[in-house]
This record gives sequence, structure tokens and C-alpha cells, in this order.
Amino acid sequence: MKHLTFYSYPSCTSCRKAKHLLKAQNIDFQERHLFRDPPTIDELKDLLRLTTEGIDEILATRSQTYKDLEIDVNELTLSELLKLINQDPKLLRRPIITDGQQLIVGYNFHELSKVVKKKEVQRSVS
Repeated sequence: MKHLTFYSYPSCTSCRKAKHLLKAQNIDFQERHLFRDPPTIDELKDLLRLTTEGIDEILATRSQTYKDLEIDVNELTLSELLKLINQDPKLLRRPIITDGQQLIVGYNFHELSKVVKKKEVQRSVS
């Protein structure tokens, strides 16, 4: 498994819970502050490639930032939407965790547990 990238925001409860779970299991990850070091447009494209539901999987449609948009995101081209997200990462759900092959969006105990098990297997083989 490649290293984990953990896009988070310190005051986000789901981010803190996911971080606590990973640390408790001694899982190494690179944490990136979602607002200070947001994903680049290329990184957003990589994240989208890993989704099963497309942009809806990573877009925080219930956030005030999203609600305050005075545009219909469905009318934007993909490149326009990615540029918008890059400029305002508050539009992203949190946390976002990826190893480049799989994607976990939000605090998902079941999916995080799979990552932990995969890491444990790799440790026992090494």
C-alpha cells in the first residue's frame, strides 16, 4: 500500500475521529490541511478517478459554502468545477483519505477498518 494522504481540517469532528483511529492503529499517513494545502487540480482529478459516484461523492452539498454558491454546479464543465473546488476547498467533504488506489470520504469506520487490516497484513509479511 502506498502512503496514505489524509486531507483534513482540525475543527472537523469526523477528521479528528478518523485521525484518532489511524493513529491508534499506528497507520502512517501524510496529513494535509484542506484549507492551507488544498488538493491541486491534478490531485482532484486523481480523487475523482477513485470515486464511484463522481463529483457528488466528494462535494459537500450540505455545507453553507455550497448553499451560498449562486451557480448551478451541474451547468459547469468539469474543469470549471475543479477550479472552483481548488479555489474554495470548503466545497469538499471531509476528511478525504486516499492511498492512490482507494478513496475514503468522510468518517467511515468500515472502510477505515479495511485500511487498518490491509496495513496489518503488510506488516506481518514484511
